[in-house]
Amino acid sequence: MALQEYADAVLTFVRSNPQWIAPAVFTLAFGESIAFVSLILPFWGMLVALGSMIGTGDITIFLIVWITASIGAALGDWVSYWLGYHFHDKIAQMWPLSRYPDLLPRGHAFMEKWGVWAIVFGRFSGPFRASVPIVAGATEMDRTKFQIANWSSAFLWALVLLLFGDAIGTGIAWARQNMGW
Repeated sequence: MALQEYADAVLTFVRSNPQWIAPAVFTLAFGESIAFVSLILPFWGMLVALGSMIGTGDITIFLIVWITASIGAALGDWVSYWLGYHFHDKIAQMWPLSRYPDLLPRGHAFMEKWGVWAIVFGRFSGPFRASVPIVAGATEMDRTKFQIANWSSAFLWALVLLLFGDAIGTGIAWARQNMGW
């Protein structure tokens, strides 16, 4: 099954079973934030699509989805930090990171340049989202600083993705109504 078919299956499932949107969003955000998973399955697109489905009309649903996406993303980065902390340089030889030999050195250079802000900026860049938390753990970045940057950026990242999805959904609805799509 191709990635697009998986995405369509997830979106169809959530449309048919809206009570599962929070667990689905948590799982997608968690997976997108773990280095190994995010390199193979880019879940951010499904998160944007789910954002377009829920919109901002029902603030309670939006808040639940935003919070669960944020928690999933922060926990995913926490696991990545832990992997880097415990495996240090050995993690670069593990699959799938071994297939991307420049990923961790680039993440390390990014962290050297931006310090703790690399956690925040890296959250919004696919390759850095996959590598910066591992590098932070491998270099034994202060855990408190990491977690503050991790959790705050997770809430910001989830909000941006969901609002972007809402904007796309609103644009599509407008085009359907006004342009006959």
